[in-house]
Amino acid sequence: MPSPTLVVMAAGMGSRFGGLKQIMPVDAFGHPILDFSLYDARRAGFEKVAFVIKEAISEEFKAAVGRRVERFFDVHYVNQELWKLPEGFAVPEGRVKPWGTGHAVACCREAVDGPFAVINADDFYGAGAFRAIYAFLAAERPASEFSMLGYVLRNTVTENGSVARGVCTLDGRYLSGVTERTQIEPRGRGAVYVENGVEHPLSGDETVSMNFWGFSRMMLDELWARFPAFLEQGLAENPLKCEYFLPSVVNQLLAEGKATAEVLPCDEVWHGVTYQEDLHSVRDAIAGMKARGVYPERLWEEA
Repeated sequence: MPSPTLVVMAAGMGSRFGGLKQIMPVDAFGHPILDFSLYDARRAGFEKVAFVIKEAISEEFKAAVGRRVERFFDVHYVNQELWKLPEGFAVPEGRVKPWGTGHAVACCREAVDGPFAVINADDFYGAGAFRAIYAFLAAERPASEFSMLGYVLRNTVTENGSVARGVCTLDGRYLSGVTERTQIEPRGRGAVYVENGVEHPLSGDETVSMNFWGFSRMMLDELWARFPAFLEQGLAENPLKCEYFLPSVVNQLLAEGKATAEVLPCDEVWHGVTYQEDLHSVRDAIAGMKARGVYPERLWEEA
């Protein structure tokens, strides 16, 4: 069985953040959050990584991250571009928004040859999460068995604005569905999600998806095979903004009985730079972890 690949979604431009947050330094040595994820992934056992980026940021990304980690990983670059569509479809005039996380992962069909994990480039997941997902992917199992890191909602919010999270429904230790909530805001130890201007309470104990998944190669085929049906509907209803969400396809496979997704519990605290104001708290958190010995001062010198 091929060794697991880490797929890193790094093509988004960070509209709420206001810049290329994938490569924004969070320590004195110029490391972005992604460096800490890659460092944790390498320690967990990953040796191959596929970066999903846009051609427009390719050289900047390689200079900031890619070339530095090529000593430690078998590195592949995958371009997520609007024009990468199934035969018979074209990019609508005026469309600039990427097609979404489902499309990003589907673009990796030629770069991934076995089981793989998926992460966002701008989220801090924690070392324990990478150890758990690698152990799952490295074990021999049917292609229909997936996994997802399940985070506690209150560990994944920011005081600086709303966040989008996939709120999970569980059946024992297995996922039965993910509902995308695009506007979640903290309220004390709990939270609310806002829909059509109305606030709905959340306890803060809910299990949420941070787009940290473990899949077999089968998922890449399913994503591409289901893309035309999404485009048929999405282009008719919202041609400039429709998004092909990765969890939506997982939901379909679960509902059809074609896959299961084991939820791997995770108590790690998320850190991310959704907004410019988040940078200060992320840098403080990283400095604190270095002081406690979780990470060395210079990551890759001690890898």
